[in-house]
Amino acid sequence: MENNIVIEQMTSKDIDGVFEVEKNCFEHHWSKDAFKKELNNEVARYLVAKTDGKVVGYVGIWFVMDEGHITNVAVHSDYRGRKIGDKLVQALVNLCRENNIVSMTLEVRVSNIVAQNLYKKYGFKLAGIRKEYYSDNKEDAMIMWNDIKVV
Repeated sequence: MENNIVIEQMTSKDIDGVFEVEKNCFEHHWSKDAFKKELNNEVARYLVAKTDGKVVGYVGIWFVMDEGHITNVAVHSDYRGRKIGDKLVQALVNLCRENNIVSMTLEVRVSNIVAQNLYKKYGFKLAGIRKEYYSDNKEDAMIMWNDIKVV
């Protein structure tokens, strides 16, 4: 299955699939309209992971000056454990390099050890804590940064 994963730029045709992944992954999820708006956001870039033409994961980032702020990383629960998140983050790092982005940042739940370990693999390091960042349960967020010139 891993060899069938294709990473490509998100288009309007992918919105329904991305929204399905979003609903599967997050209790408080973005709306379909929010993803449509992101396609028209000049600072936003989104990549999708597909297998047999079906969207099974996605990642988003905003390019602000020479920094990239990761907005979302999600893999449908039926497809986890197949290195799809890994491939998405690697593709995102490559996209940043191609666009002269020198550092990347994100927030991740302090309880999400799997995601933290994935980000650490690509050079992300703890930079701070945002107290009660997540509105659903007031969980803290780890702020992680990656100086991609060094990776």
